[in-house]
Amino acid sequence: MAKAKETVSRTLIVAAVLSVVFSVVVSTAAVMLRPAQIKNQNLDIKTNILAAAGMLQQGASAAEIEEAFGRFDVRLLDLDSGDYVEPSAVGVEDPMKYDMYKAASDPAMSESIPSGEDRAGIKRRPNIAKIYTLSENGELKRVVLPVHGYGLWSTLYGFVSLEGDANTIEGLGFYAHAETPGLGGEVDNPRWKQQWVGKEVYGEQGEPQIRLIKGGVDANAEGREHKVDALSGATLTSRGVENLVNYWMGDRGYAPFLNKLRQGEV
Repeated sequence: MAKAKETVSRTLIVAAVLSVVFSVVVSTAAVMLRPAQIKNQNLDIKTNILAAAGMLQQGASAAEIEEAFGRFDVRLLDLDSGDYVEPSAVGVEDPMKYDMYKAASDPAMSESIPSGEDRAGIKRRPNIAKIYTLSENGELKRVVLPVHGYGLWSTLYGFVSLEGDANTIEGLGFYAHAETPGLGGEVDNPRWKQQWVGKEVYGEQGEPQIRLIKGGVDANAEGREHKVDALSGATLTSRGVENLVNYWMGDRGYAPFLNKLRQGEV
C-alpha cells in the first residue's frame, strides 16, 4: 500500500513538473514569435492596401511591398469633423500602431450606432479612423479607406481605394471574411472586383449611390456609373457589401473628410 501511494505521488509530481516546463516553453515561444507575427500581420495589411489601390505587382517580394507602401502617408482621421488628428490623440507615436477596430470596442474611443442608421451592421464606430493617401508632386493620386460590415455569415473587412477626385473607385478588396465559398466568397474573385474600377461613389446630390444589381447591370442602364453586378446566388452578401460601402462613404463615415478633400480644405 505504501509503495502504491509513493508511485501515485511521484506520478503527480512528474506531471506537475512537466506541466510547468511545457507552460514555460509555450510562453517563451509565444513571446519570441510575437514580433515576427506582428511583422507578418503588417505586411499582409500593406499587401491588401496595395492590391486595392491597383499597385500590387504579382509575385512581389516583402521588400518590394514595403517599398511600394512607403509611398503612402498614413494618417489618423476624426470621422465627425473630417480633419486629420495627431497620433498622440489616441496615445501612439506611430499611426500604423493604431488599431481602429480595437478602438471601436472601447466606449471611450467610439460611439454606438443607432439601429436605424447602422446599415453596415457593425453596432459601434471608432471616433478615429486610419487612412492611407498617396500624392505625387503635391497632387493627390489615391486615398485608401478601411471599410467593414456584415454580410451573410460574417463581418467583411477590406479597403476601398479612390482616385484623386475622392469619388471614382480605383479598387475594392476584402482581406477577412467567412462568406460561403463559391457564393458570397466570390467577393474575392478578381473578375468581380474588376467591375468596381471606375465606378463613382457619389451622385449629383452628394449622396453615396453604389448599388449591386441582381442579374447584372445593363450596359445602357441609367446610373450605371454607380452600379455593379450582384454576386450570383449571394443576395445577402451582395446587400451587405452595398450597405457597408454606402455606410462608410456616407456622413457617418468618410464623407466629411472626402468633401473637404475635394474642396482642398485638408
